Amino acid sequence: MFVLVAEFLFETFRADPDGVASTGRAENCEWPPSPARLFGALVDADGTGDRCRVTDGSELEEMEQWPAPTIYFAPDVHHQKLESRFVVRQSGSADKSTHQEYVARTGALVRPGVRAALRRPTVVYVWPVDPAPSVRTALARRAARVGYLGCSDSPARLRLGDELPGSLDGLVPMNPTADGPTLVGVPRPGRLAVLDAAYEAFRTHGPSVTRAQFPALRTMERYGMPGQLAEMESDRGEVVAWLLLSRSIQGRRISAVTGALKAAVLSQYQRLVGEPPPVLHGHGLGDGGYDTSRFLALPNVGGRHSDGRIHGLAVWMPPGTDEDLRARVRDAAVTIRKLHGRGFERSVEPWQGQPNPWSAHPRRWTGPARVWATAFPAVHERHGRSIDHAELSRWCTHAGLPEPAHAEWMRTPFIRGAVDLAPVEVNRPGRRGRPYSHVRLVFDDPITGPLVIGGARQRGLGLLAPIEDSEGLGPTTGGEWNA
Repeated sequence: MFVLVAEFLFETFRADPDGVASTGRAENCEWPPSPARLFGALVDADGTGDRCRVTDGSELEEMEQWPAPTIYFAPDVHHQKLESRFVVRQSGSADKSTHQEYVARTGALVRPGVRAALRRPTVVYVWPVDPAPSVRTALARRAARVGYLGCSDSPARLRLGDELPGSLDGLVPMNPTADGPTLVGVPRPGRLAVLDAAYEAFRTHGPSVTRAQFPALRTMERYGMPGQLAEMESDRGEVVAWLLLSRSIQGRRISAVTGALKAAVLSQYQRLVGEPPPVLHGHGLGDGGYDTSRFLALPNVGGRHSDGRIHGLAVWMPPGTDEDLRARVRDAAVTIRKLHGRGFERSVEPWQGQPNPWSAHPRRWTGPARVWATAFPAVHERHGRSIDHAELSRWCTHAGLPEPAHAEWMRTPFIRGAVDLAPVEVNRPGRRGRPYSHVRLVFDDPITGPLVIGGARQRGLGLLAPIEDSEGLGPTTGGEWNA
């Protein structure tokens, strides 16, 4: 084996995993440092080609051919978001935004991103290779010249060896695996040539050259840790962003609100990252993709004075979506500042722990609870108007839920404040309308939400609220069954 140990001397690490730190919306630092970042540090230590001083560069050509390494690291780190600050520009005119202390110099906004405080400041990379002594010697010389990983305020010391360190207490292995849930950057054959091209472009054009202009550098490998694959089997999706509205919107506008939310997320994703993936907009998934992202409106329901008005929003990603994509969608959603729709315009901000309004609080919609009732009616997945045991079980299966032990359905709401929509407010213009019903479900065991069922759950219809067995229930005049 070939072993490389990285020790962080300040017990902190700062690096931008997705290139969004400049937006001020990054929430997590890259951890552990990717093999691609480590490879880049070794390249920078002595350059390539004619720029090499203590090596000839052939060791890097061999290293980029290696398989992805196993990474030993301590996953429990504290991510600290750093405060933005203004610094003095080195050039500029005195006509605006000048500093009194620095005449004729303007201020530039700097967003440092996120710094990780490390419980164990050691990361171990293990490759299943046995390189020649000359390659080991050359890589050792490069490793000795590496001063930091990530940003320059993350000084690090690299050490090479052919066996694991004596103590791995507190470190867990992360292995490359085809079914892994985590995408990690790794070097691939040809990476050196792309890095050289990027460097020459930077020398010619300056800071206008960005990493995004060289997509060939984005080479990822799936990784997994012990126990993660078992967790993936029970993955029921995740809300990647909870948002608050400056003023509530009438619940009957749900279709317009969720449509505006989807358009805003797609627009921000296009601006920050590039072309949105099919799982976000729902087009081009083919036969293999049934469930896509859900855009939810969160109304005030279930209380004594509930009126069904929408106070918050949420963006949900389906099971199997990799963490990298979820992070990108999250970054796109939390940068939304205005929500525009026909007849309304509201300011939007990310939920950051505010206790009120309760209808926009994540705990209001996540439960867990055994009894759930629709806040917005669920659209039937088939055009027939009848519902029975098999049909409701099918709805739950398609939504990733277990079969309920008991269910009730009727045309009007079960809980106070739930919205009773007209057909024109449910069905899209120019499309064949489908029937819809309010539903109450009882499960054998408590279920964690948010729960959304029916044929229009991507638009937020069929959203269920957790309730107590007797909380806010209306009369039961529709159908019901017991499994």
